[in-house]
Amino acid sequence: MFLALLGMASACRRQPTQVVLHGAVIRNSQDPSRQAPIAGVRVAADCGPRTLLTRTDAQGSFTLALPTSVSPTSPVTLHLRHPDYEPLDMQATSRSELYVVRLVPVPREQREPTHGQATSISNVSVRYATKVPVLVEVGTRVQTFQVINHANVLCKPGSPCSPDGRWQAKQAVIGLDAGKGNQFRNARLSCIAGPCPFTRVLRDDFSRGGETISATVLNWSDTATFLLQAEVVHSMLSEAARVSYPVIFGSQMSFSLPGKADGICVEAELNSSSIVFPLGPNLNLSWADCSMRDERGDNRMYRCELKPGFEFR
Repeated sequence: MFLALLGMASACRRQPTQVVLHGAVIRNSQDPSRQAPIAGVRVAADCGPRTLLTRTDAQGSFTLALPTSVSPTSPVTLHLRHPDYEPLDMQATSRSELYVVRLVPVPREQREPTHGQATSISNVSVRYATKVPVLVEVGTRVQTFQVINHANVLCKPGSPCSPDGRWQAKQAVIGLDAGKGNQFRNARLSCIAGPCPFTRVLRDDFSRGGETISATVLNWSDTATFLLQAEVVHSMLSEAARVSYPVIFGSQMSFSLPGKADGICVEAELNSSSIVFPLGPNLNLSWADCSMRDERGDNRMYRCELKPGFEFR
């Protein structure tokens, strides 16, 4: 009898478990390669008399720790706001799902109306320098690949699963061959579209460089797109100037650079006139809004969105 009463007292003192909502906000598009993460989205959650606020990070990720006073069956309404996207209100009906939220872009003419023909941007390249000795650069290898999966599907025994063992996952391997006598340097792997927070690099055989490189990634949500990029060098001494080429989807371009890159410039043709634009520490471009995030291996990922009145050709 005493032990039973002691157990009941312990149960009364037990604190309720706090529930944390996990989500990723991406651009709405039928093409998974254009479902870029959206940073800076204001996410507000109505929890009874309280309102929780947060913003998405550079990967479009957000977390909301619900108060322990909120019942597991109580409705929680999420309000997502960003000036470049249509507002969205949604009900968080489950406390265990991974929320993949797709926002519809506001038409460019509504954001900032323009008059006349749009200025064309073409033949874009990125130039930068490093402070370390380099070998002669033969070229740049760039490859994108998709890991196709569906979110919130419970994992089956014997199948790849999310790190917590709950969700069905897909595993993929990508590799590049530099060719005989060549070597890869400054290899970078980045998730550039889809619910990137729900992906993980399982095996890194690329950052070390070499004649062949590869990577193994895991995705336990909706389809995600990855970019593997590296310079190809030959066994000769050369200057440290480098040229890289961005991947362009619609009005967005993405590229990755080594963390020690210096003097970054974007070279492009505006209405067929070649112009060099220093990117600078503030990431200022007259024709695009750019952002940067740190990646693994002291690399940096850049993403630029065209301003109204400009278009890629």
